[in-house]
Amino acid sequence: MDLLLKVGLLAVVIYAAVVGAMYAFQRKLMYFPTQALPSPAQVGAVDMAVVRLRTDDGLELASWYKPAADGAEIIYFHGNGGNISHRAEKVRPLLEAGHGVLLVSYRGYGGNPGTPSETGLIADGRAAYEFLMQREVPPRRVVLLGESLGSGVAVPIAAAHDVGAVILEAPFTSAAEVGQRAYPLVPVAWLIKDRFDSLSLIGRINAPLLIVHGENDRVVPVSFGRELFEAAAEPKQGVFLPGAEHGNLQAYGLQRHELDFLARHISR
Repeated sequence: MDLLLKVGLLAVVIYAAVVGAMYAFQRKLMYFPTQALPSPAQVGAVDMAVVRLRTDDGLELASWYKPAADGAEIIYFHGNGGNISHRAEKVRPLLEAGHGVLLVSYRGYGGNPGTPSETGLIADGRAAYEFLMQREVPPRRVVLLGESLGSGVAVPIAAAHDVGAVILEAPFTSAAEVGQRAYPLVPVAWLIKDRFDSLSLIGRINAPLLIVHGENDRVVPVSFGRELFEAAAEPKQGVFLPGAEHGNLQAYGLQRHELDFLARHISR
């Protein structure tokens, strides 16, 4: 057999093996949960309490919650890494402004049962929304805040439920598009299981929307946030921060923009 043909066949076999492994272990490449979850007090969130969210597929998820003093009730869906303890400092300005925050800990994160998936995380989002409904919180006071991967949870929940407002930090059009950009030589768009197709749902949101994105984001490029913003219905606000990257929006005034947005759209 010609040497060049042998090399070509070997390359095909190696490529197929790599793609097969990526397909089999794709959720390991997508979700990065930290299991160890300290108490709220251990991370300076002494005013937050541990609550239990019950999902419609039978899981009980430990999450953290502080009810609003006189502001919005914010359901916070975090990104794909760490757990809710890593967001305690980030939500502090929201709490100090009188807003309530429900830090949702997903299945498979922070010692919770289950394993992460698109279907599972959206079920976790529904459980968070129902938790506030059971507390008789008016839907007009509920705000969904999605950070990165969490935007893929916030959008379908907002598209299917009445809420007062939606905030998306560094959102994507779909996980398939982000994955395809990260692995251009792999047919990610064909193989990905958890698509989180926010672009197809964003137009169904019937509530004020704020999108905040860093212009220098290399993880989820700002072009995804802009495309999502263009597809959304009014009223909407897009804040695209020069110099900001994926994980440092706070340093570029993120909370100021969020608090201003809430002041305009959620009456006290």
